[in-house]
Amino acid sequence: MKEVKANIDDYISGFPSEVQDKLQQIRTCISKAAPEATETINYGIPTFTLQGNLVHFAGFKNHIGFYPAPSGILAFKEELKKFESSKGAVKFPLDQANTFGFN
Repeated sequence: MKEVKANIDDYISGFPSEVQDKLQQIRTCISKAAPEATETINYGIPTFTLQGNLVHFAGFKNHIGFYPAPSGILAFKEELKKFESSKGAVKFPLDQANTFGFN
């Protein structure tokens, strides 16, 4: 069974440095967009909460998983169409330069 990390820093530190950088970018972006949100670990992955779960993200071998509410997927449907997605998840491939649209 995989060890559940105590906090987002511990979670991110378990990945190779290039993945850590991308996870930190997502974390920073979420923090800036929702400064009043609280960081935690839910379902074993980094989560931001604000009156309940706001968004989750997770590192994988070939992608970063991003899990907003389904309304978030719909709101950014055009921007996300180049990525594999489902009702409540988006996969950002690790091998694409500047996948997340920011440095």
